Amino acid sequence: MSFTLSSHLLALIQGLGTSAGLIMAIGAQNAFVLTQGLRRQYHWPIAGICSFFDALLVTVGVAGVGALVSESEAWLMVARLGGAAFLLWYGFQSLRSAMNTNSMGSSTHELTSLRSAILTTLAITLLNPHVYLDTVVLIGSIGGQFPADERPWFAIGAISFSFIWFFSISLGARWLAPLFKKPVAWRVLDASVCIVMWSIAASLLLAI
Repeated sequence: MSFTLSSHLLALIQGLGTSAGLIMAIGAQNAFVLTQGLRRQYHWPIAGICSFFDALLVTVGVAGVGALVSESEAWLMVARLGGAAFLLWYGFQSLRSAMNTNSMGSSTHELTSLRSAILTTLAITLLNPHVYLDTVVLIGSIGGQFPADERPWFAIGAISFSFIWFFSISLGARWLAPLFKKPVAWRVLDASVCIVMWSIAASLLLAI
């Protein structure tokens, strides 16, 4: 009985570790959540949406869909093109904001309502193929190697870290707020977001 419990705990820890290794890397979602956390603008709903879809996609991947998705060249092509187009646009908006000498976080793509926050978060999440590759394909493939009774524990570990990470970024951003009282800090952040978005878009296009 103790062996079964320890194997479940091990699967959960491995899920946490796998998710941490993938989600903590600088990416479109992290840059977006951090930016909105600094603005204190719909940051909790944004963190919740990112976490929810990570949980959904991890569950789908561990259930066995990851292997099927990775074999569909047509789907991957559409996802890469659509994702690259959106990331190029979002990066351009960040670049425009960075070039605004009066910028104090009032970006050209500032969210003006909860609806716009939800729609932008959905776009950042669902139009970015890296989200699917990390959650459905990579985490799903790793989780699929565990025995059937351990897979749910692996998924719980991966999902738990996603919630911890996104809400930590949203909460932790408030301690960085004093650094962003000067326009130059916002310009550096917007320029960094532009670089991140365009780098990911370039990697998607080069993979075609």
